Amino acid sequence: MKNFLVKTIANAGALAVAVWLLDKITLTGGSTGKKAWTLILVALVFGLVNFLVKPVVKVLTFPLFILTLGLFTLIVNALMLLLTSWLADKLDLSFHVEGFWTAVLGGLIISIVSWALHVVLPDED
Repeated sequence: MKNFLVKTIANAGALAVAVWLLDKITLTGGSTGKKAWTLILVALVFGLVNFLVKPVVKVLTFPLFILTLGLFTLIVNALMLLLTSWLADKLDLSFHVEGFWTAVLGGLIISIVSWALHVVLPDED
């Protein structure tokens, strides 16, 4: 359970950095507390998308991973971020990613920040 909580906090932090750096990734809301709660909920959705959908997409697009020497991962990460944005809209969460190239850059930022936070935060169960 502690590992799940740490990963969710790391995802929320990475999403917060992407929202802060990119104008076309938006998190709207009233107070700071409401934004933080929304960010945690979006991080949960993002984690669920990465847990359920991303492995299937990676298996189906394995030849493209080989052909591009792994660079296709950027496209897959962007698609997962766009799917998270779409699901957030359906769940009435105030998180939105505008455009594919913003999602590519956002996915790159989230990957780097999430990796750095996982290095710093403890990960034992």
